[in-house]
Amino acid sequence: MSNQDPSPLSIRPGQRLRVVNLTRGELLVEELELALGPWSRLRGLIGRPALAPRAGLLLRPCRGVHTWFMRAAIDVLFLDEAGRVVALRPELRPWRMTPLFGEACCTLELAPGAIAASGTATGDQLGFEPLPETASW
Repeated sequence: MSNQDPSPLSIRPGQRLRVVNLTRGELLVEELELALGPWSRLRGLIGRPALAPRAGLLLRPCRGVHTWFMRAAIDVLFLDEAGRVVALRPELRPWRMTPLFGEACCTLELAPGAIAASGTATGDQLGFEPLPETASW
């Protein structure tokens, strides 16, 4: 993966990444949580506390989400294979569903208000940057 790889398809389990809106020069996620397997996608954010600002969860593959059994609203970005925003749903409240977006390959769930604060819009290009390795003692 390059320093700013726009493709969410290149992300592998265990990677530590941040997400940047390359179009607007805005940091969206400081450290991305990954849900790439069937069980982690099924669980998602169900039963968990609200996402902190600059936190995010990438679900792949995913073309639509629901917020059943969730405790708080979320912002949702739907991304294509190139990392472009193809649809968005700000402030999606608990017990709601989105339509399926055929052009989406994954979704990025964010804290409510993240879309508005960053100015993220349909067509924006996102990049996934590796976080620096930290020394372990």
